[in-house]
Amino acid sequence: MSEPLVIIGNGMAAARLVEELGRHALGRYAVLVVGAEPHLAYNRVLLSSVLAGEMTGAETELKPRSWWEAQGVTLVYGRRAVAIDRDRKEAVLEDGARLPYAKLVLATGSDPIRLSKPGMDLPGVVAFRDHQDVGAMLAAAGPATRAVVIGGGLLGIEAAWGLAATGTQVTLVHLMDRLMERQLDAEAAALLKAALETRGITVLLGADTAAVEGDGCVEALRLTDGRVLACDIVVSAVGIRPNALLAREAGLDNGRGVVVDDRLTTSDADIHAIGECAEHRGTCYGLVEPAYQQAATLARHLAGRPAAYEGTVLATNLKVSGVPVFSAGDFLGREGDEVVIWRDPGLGTYRKLVLRDGALAGAILFGETADAPWYLDLIRSGRPLDRLRDAVIFGPALAEAA
Repeated sequence: MSEPLVIIGNGMAAARLVEELGRHALGRYAVLVVGAEPHLAYNRVLLSSVLAGEMTGAETELKPRSWWEAQGVTLVYGRRAVAIDRDRKEAVLEDGARLPYAKLVLATGSDPIRLSKPGMDLPGVVAFRDHQDVGAMLAAAGPATRAVVIGGGLLGIEAAWGLAATGTQVTLVHLMDRLMERQLDAEAAALLKAALETRGITVLLGADTAAVEGDGCVEALRLTDGRVLACDIVVSAVGIRPNALLAREAGLDNGRGVVVDDRLTTSDADIHAIGECAEHRGTCYGLVEPAYQQAATLARHLAGRPAAYEGTVLATNLKVSGVPVFSAGDFLGREGDEVVIWRDPGLGTYRKLVLRDGALAGAILFGETADAPWYLDLIRSGRPLDRLRDAVIFGPALAEAA
């Protein structure tokens, strides 16, 4: 008889776990997936494309309903899990339903961080995290609308780009001195800023929000230096935090997220966590690839096979506002490293490699990223460059030929 396996969370990590279970443990578990959002699992990375009008919300679905049915999965969505009863081994839903489990997986993702500044609760202030947020932004967007986006990380830039594509007048404000400071160095960030400005987006760096102002709704955003930006909508995209509330209230070990070991097991041997809610070796990953790797590892573990997740070398390989961008490893470098840079101002491309002890330690590609998988493999393997060294900046074809 199949053991009951409950997955709380119906996002990208949960969908990949179900797929991996189908490969490694088909028929071993009776899988039930609980999702708070009233949708099938979808690709959050594509929300900016929905905002920009490049695709519909339905097109972001990861798998059709028929796929879930073929996997034998019971879907419960639009109903939030509110508690875990570890003594009775049951997940409790907001309507009082209790779901028994032999194994429980937390894939609850992250929540958007909301600035603790005056006026952030005014109507017209939205996050950029789910379909509901995109719907609110689209309802307000248009050539007559002025929008301010707070946050110059990936989400903020995508929100700004998507709104600009609707004809909305967009100002992007960012506290730091460069955009995407976690993924780009100063030169690549400057190129990205220029690319956004050519699309009509005003970018303000070193800009700290003091308050959102308005009489009953958003009318302006005031900065700490006294500048006032008139606007009709404010999008807060200043970051995310792991959604670990269920685990915390259930008494599981928590740090920033739900603490897990190399088998993605929490302090309760029958409860696991993957994706953005999980904290592994002190790190919470806010990216898709680590979540997918964790899902594969957990599926093998649940199938009774040897499996260990040892962490992920972070890599970003995206098209940010229509511009291909890639970064991986220690792209800033440290003392004693060798830095190799190739620029082509005419094509708007930039390539930076950080070499350490004869191997590739980090890389940034801007404007052209076809060689990204090759560089990522070199970084993750740590293998010596040897004869590739002198031509590695030119990519695999020329380097291997040389």
